[in-house]
Amino acid sequence: MQQFDIIVIGAGPAGSAAAAWAVRHGASVALIDKAVFPRSKLCGGLFTERSRSYYNEIFGEDIVYDNYLTQNAISFWHDKAEVATLHGIPPLHLTMRIDLDAKMHALALHHGAQDFSGQSISEIHADGVTLSSGQRLFAQVIIGADGVNSGVARHLFGQAYDKATIGFGLEVEVPFDEDNQPLTPLRIDFSAVRWGYGWSFPKHRSTTVGVGGMLAPNPDMKSHLGSYMDSLGVDDQQPRVKGHFLPFGDFKTHPGRANILLSGDAAGLVDPITGEGIAFAMKSGQLAAQSAMDAIAKSTPHAALNLYRRELRSMHLNLRIARNLRRIIFSPRWEQTFVSTFRKSSTVRLQYMRLLAGEVEYPQIAISVISRLPGYLWTRLRS
Repeated sequence: MQQFDIIVIGAGPAGSAAAAWAVRHGASVALIDKAVFPRSKLCGGLFTERSRSYYNEIFGEDIVYDNYLTQNAISFWHDKAEVATLHGIPPLHLTMRIDLDAKMHALALHHGAQDFSGQSISEIHADGVTLSSGQRLFAQVIIGADGVNSGVARHLFGQAYDKATIGFGLEVEVPFDEDNQPLTPLRIDFSAVRWGYGWSFPKHRSTTVGVGGMLAPNPDMKSHLGSYMDSLGVDDQQPRVKGHFLPFGDFKTHPGRANILLSGDAAGLVDPITGEGIAFAMKSGQLAAQSAMDAIAKSTPHAALNLYRRELRSMHLNLRIARNLRRIIFSPRWEQTFVSTFRKSSTVRLQYMRLLAGEVEYPQIAISVISRLPGYLWTRLRS
């Protein structure tokens, strides 16, 4: 039997961030993951300047980009036609999650988290967990950072996500060889799927190609991926197709219960427009850890959720606004109007990139969009 201040379940970006922040501020932490690191993780691996800022703050050092490819240009496409290519943008870093997650996990352990990787959980209790080995771990607060299929969320709510609103993504890793050079520049295709997009992210060892969006309007996502790969000239017979659910803006307004908190994908904290999840994962892990420590310091661990919800207000506001803006960007009714505006307006394109860099937030984006609504409506009426 071992006692900790906090148990963190899941050692991806959210969990490792929570563990690192907590131990750096004096808490004792058990960091549990069923996998042994390094381990593969299905993800586009886009690491933005927003992510970099959070990483520096949480882990106390800058990220090393030796294994990653940094891009300063991005190309946007729609219906197999180029809409715009932007150069000189804030850096976008293309990572392999097997490397990125292993580094974050190692940093959390370096700062003092106790390693319980390679161990699954057989039971979750209000005051701790039972590992599959039979070992009991006790803590005042539990943080579930175990992804979109969260076992902690199932323990709390009976299901990890709402099947009616969940998103889904498919990806392939296209390796480099003499006949297959990197697909450059970084590319996003708005029309690859309905209510979503396709992506081609070139990296050092491969190019990640994928499609993702709302699951309900895309029952045959695999055919969308095949069509997208054809448009890129990628041989769809060779790469292995991998799929995963995407909490595409379907965040939990009550991310936990009492002294059990959810962070990252487990809490549905993924941008519903850009699909960015790493930044929100790290930040929510940090906020969950800080809320846990604040509650423990007051000897009221069951107040952790209330504290955490207050800390998440800004993030939730951004996600609500983004979810509403998605209706303009991805809705079939407005799609052509948005693409036309995106093609013509350097301001709209700049705002999109500043959003990824963390220089603006969605309330500012919303003001910009609302100011253009009369133009959107006029374009729609004439079409």
